[in-house]
Amino acid sequence: MLELLGMPLQASTHAGEIDEMMVLVHWLMLVLFVGWGAFFVFVLFRFRKGANPKANYTGAKGKLAKSFEIGVAVVEVVLLVFYAIPAWATRVTPPTEALVVRVTAKQFEWITHYPGADGRFGPREVARVAADNPIGLVRAHADAKDDIVTTNQLNLPVDRDVLVQLTSLDSIHSFGLFEMRVKQDAVPGMEIPVWFRPNRIGEYQIACSQLCGIGHFRMRGFLTIQSEADFQNFLAEEAKLLAQ
Repeated sequence: MLELLGMPLQASTHAGEIDEMMVLVHWLMLVLFVGWGAFFVFVLFRFRKGANPKANYTGAKGKLAKSFEIGVAVVEVVLLVFYAIPAWATRVTPPTEALVVRVTAKQFEWITHYPGADGRFGPREVARVAADNPIGLVRAHADAKDDIVTTNQLNLPVDRDVLVQLTSLDSIHSFGLFEMRVKQDAVPGMEIPVWFRPNRIGEYQIACSQLCGIGHFRMRGFLTIQSEADFQNFLAEEAKLLAQ
């Protein structure tokens, strides 16, 4: 139903919860828009010059406006306490068994870093960043020898918790996976965790949702959600290419 209303496809376990909040907030916005619009038209006629030839600097008085303000405040508190805060609380601590992937943003690419068969990420050094080593991976280190690095391509297994450790090499970018209902800034010098659980196999896009420079319009990556078997095949194929 929400897709018919223009919402993106729901492809993660928390997408429905996020959409429910967005729908409620937009209903509140619609009520406020119609209400304030009607009030604006009312005061144009009620306080027109013909009906009020003498200016009254004390202003209009009444309890109705204050009641509406209190009502709006109550609705906002309900949305915050019963929807937003519980949703936030469940997203604060990532699952301990989540698949960990590092994603590094740079003008104008998304670099994905997988730990390899040993399950350990190799160290990175800014001084080693180059065209053929975009994240400065220290390949000579034992933990880095089997690490897999891809550009503008993120592969993840379906129905499995994923923890993305997000950072940036230059300006502030924003990691946008609209179908996953994920949007998180990537900030230089910080490693920001964001986790979700994909539940729909398919091909999606990674968008940069923050103006990050003259090439912002072309900063687009691709997200492939696949079965666990296909994901393991992907890692195996990348490992073969690395060994050549």
